[in-house]
Amino acid sequence: MRHLLDSYRRWVGVELIERTGAEQTDLEQLFTLPVVVVSHDAQADPIFQFGNQTALDLWELKLPEFLKMPSRLTAEPLHRDERARLLQRTERDGYVDDYRGVRISSRGRRFYIEQATIWNIVDEADTYIGQAATFDHWTFLKDQETP
Repeated sequence: MRHLLDSYRRWVGVELIERTGAEQTDLEQLFTLPVVVVSHDAQADPIFQFGNQTALDLWELKLPEFLKMPSRLTAEPLHRDERARLLQRTERDGYVDDYRGVRISSRGRRFYIEQATIWNIVDEADTYIGQAATFDHWTFLKDQETP
């Protein structure tokens, strides 16, 4: 979790949460934050490594299921190319703070996210180890509605 928080501060210039110095307390605070916070690893087809309670509620999943899921499945097939371009842009630039797009829950509930920040997660050696995202603006869409 430290890499996720340190990398956010590095790229965005502010802390994501007010850190206490106690890793478990910081993790609990991040898990209960009333905004979405997710991260995935650096595999070719990244798997989620973290999702807070807000994310789990939005994607309608329990934590064990979420942590087995490839992050690409949060987007409908027709939106996956756009998502892949976003992740490439983030990898190149370090972070983006203007993302918006359609996502889909595990039960098929579609929603439009806005003002998402996506950032690269790096370790102490500055090695790329994944990406994370946070957002607090989303709108549920009707069946075939597009934003």
